Amino acid sequence: MDKIAIGKHTELLACKHLQSQGMILKETNYRCKQGEIDLIMQDGNTLVFVEVRYRKSHHYGTAAESVDARKQGKLLLCANHYLSAKKKQHQPCRFDVVSLNGPLQSIAIDWIPDAFISHGN
Repeated sequence: MDKIAIGKHTELLACKHLQSQGMILKETNYRCKQGEIDLIMQDGNTLVFVEVRYRKSHHYGTAAESVDARKQGKLLLCANHYLSAKKKQHQPCRFDVVSLNGPLQSIAIDWIPDAFISHGN
Protein backbone atom coordinates (compact mmCIF):
# COMPACT_ATOMS: atom_id res chain seq x y z
CA MET A 1 0.00 0.00 0.00
CA ASP A 2 1.25 3.48 -0.78
CA LYS A 3 1.13 6.38 1.70
CA ILE A 4 -2.19 7.75 0.40
CA ALA A 5 -3.90 4.35 0.55
CA ILE A 6 -2.58 3.80 4.08
CA GLY A 7 -3.93 7.21 5.10
CA LYS A 8 -7.39 6.45 3.70
CA HIS A 9 -7.35 3.00 5.31
CA THR A 10 -6.39 4.31 8.75
CA GLU A 11 -8.94 7.15 8.57
CA LEU A 12 -11.63 4.59 7.73
CA LEU A 13 -10.58 2.42 10.70
CA ALA A 14 -10.67 5.46 12.99
CA CYS A 15 -14.08 6.53 11.68
CA LYS A 16 -15.56 3.05 12.18
CA HIS A 17 -14.13 2.94 15.71
CA LEU A 18 -15.71 6.29 16.60
CA GLN A 19 -19.02 5.30 15.03
CA SER A 20 -19.00 2.15 17.16
CA GLN A 21 -18.80 4.50 20.16
CA GLY A 22 -21.99 6.27 19.04
CA MET A 23 -20.49 9.19 17.15
CA ILE A 24 -21.97 10.33 13.82
CA LEU A 25 -19.78 11.21 10.83
CA LYS A 26 -20.45 14.72 9.52
CA GLU A 27 -17.54 15.24 7.11
CA THR A 28 -14.21 13.79 6.03
CA ASN A 29 -11.07 15.58 4.94
CA TYR A 30 -12.33 19.14 5.41
CA ARG A 31 -9.80 21.38 3.67
CA CYS A 32 -9.18 25.10 3.78
CA LYS A 33 -6.07 27.24 3.30
CA GLN A 34 -5.22 26.77 6.99
CA GLY A 35 -5.01 22.98 6.66
CA GLU A 36 -7.14 19.87 6.84
CA ILE A 37 -9.29 18.12 9.42
CA ASP A 38 -9.41 14.36 8.92
CA LEU A 39 -12.83 13.68 10.43
CA ILE A 40 -15.62 15.87 11.75
CA MET A 41 -18.00 13.91 13.97
CA GLN A 42 -21.04 14.62 16.11
CA ASP A 43 -21.04 13.34 19.70
CA GLY A 44 -24.37 14.31 21.23
CA ASN A 45 -24.56 18.07 20.77
CA THR A 46 -20.76 18.40 20.55
CA LEU A 47 -18.96 18.81 17.24
CA VAL A 48 -15.72 16.81 17.31
CA PHE A 49 -12.70 17.61 15.15
CA VAL A 50 -10.61 14.46 14.83
CA GLU A 51 -6.95 14.16 13.88
CA VAL A 52 -6.03 10.64 12.77
CA ARG A 53 -2.38 9.62 13.04
CA TYR A 54 -0.67 6.35 12.12
CA ARG A 55 2.80 5.09 12.96
CA LYS A 56 4.04 1.65 11.99
CA SER A 57 6.62 1.69 14.78
CA HIS A 58 7.42 3.72 17.90
CA HIS A 59 10.94 4.45 16.64
CA TYR A 60 10.12 8.18 16.45
CA GLY A 61 7.43 8.16 19.14
CA THR A 62 3.76 7.23 19.05
CA ALA A 63 1.29 8.53 16.52
CA ALA A 64 -0.40 10.63 19.22
CA GLU A 65 2.90 12.29 20.15
CA SER A 66 3.19 13.58 16.59
CA VAL A 67 0.27 15.96 17.15
CA ASP A 68 2.52 18.72 18.40
CA ALA A 69 1.75 22.37 19.22
CA ARG A 70 2.28 23.42 15.59
CA LYS A 71 -0.23 20.83 14.34
CA GLN A 72 -2.68 21.74 17.09
CA GLY A 73 -2.50 25.39 15.99
CA LYS A 74 -3.27 24.44 12.40
CA LEU A 75 -6.21 22.31 13.54
CA LEU A 76 -7.57 25.21 15.61
CA LEU A 77 -7.38 27.56 12.62
CA CYS A 78 -9.04 25.05 10.32
CA ALA A 79 -11.78 24.31 12.88
CA ASN A 80 -12.49 28.03 13.27
CA HIS A 81 -12.77 28.28 9.48
CA TYR A 82 -15.24 25.36 9.46
CA LEU A 83 -17.31 26.83 12.30
CA SER A 84 -17.51 30.21 10.53
CA ALA A 85 -18.28 28.71 7.12
CA LYS A 86 -21.05 26.50 8.56
CA LYS A 87 -22.33 29.25 10.90
CA LYS A 88 -21.78 27.07 13.96
CA GLN A 89 -19.60 29.44 16.00
CA HIS A 90 -21.62 28.81 19.17
CA GLN A 91 -21.75 25.02 18.99
CA PRO A 92 -19.77 23.15 21.65
CA CYS A 93 -16.75 21.45 20.14
CA ARG A 94 -13.66 19.50 21.08
CA PHE A 95 -10.52 18.06 19.51
CA ASP A 96 -9.88 14.33 19.61
CA VAL A 97 -6.92 12.32 18.36
CA VAL A 98 -7.17 8.76 17.10
CA SER A 99 -3.72 7.23 17.25
CA LEU A 100 -3.13 4.05 15.25
CA ASN A 101 0.09 2.19 15.94
CA GLY A 102 1.71 -1.00 14.68
CA PRO A 103 1.74 -3.03 11.49
CA LEU A 104 -1.33 -2.71 9.25
CA GLN A 105 -2.31 -6.33 9.96
CA SER A 106 -2.62 -5.70 13.71
CA ILE A 107 -3.15 -1.98 14.29
CA ALA A 108 -3.78 -0.83 17.86
CA ILE A 109 -6.32 2.01 18.06
CA ASP A 110 -6.06 4.58 20.85
CA TRP A 111 -8.84 7.18 20.96
CA ILE A 112 -7.97 10.29 22.96
CA PRO A 113 -11.08 12.44 23.54
CA ASP A 114 -10.39 16.09 24.32
CA ALA A 115 -6.77 15.56 23.33
CA PHE A 116 -5.98 19.24 23.59
CA ILE A 117 -7.77 22.39 24.65
CA SER A 118 -9.17 24.97 22.31
CA HIS A 119 -8.49 28.38 23.81
CA GLY A 120 -11.29 29.98 21.77
CA ASN A 121 -14.26 27.73 22.53
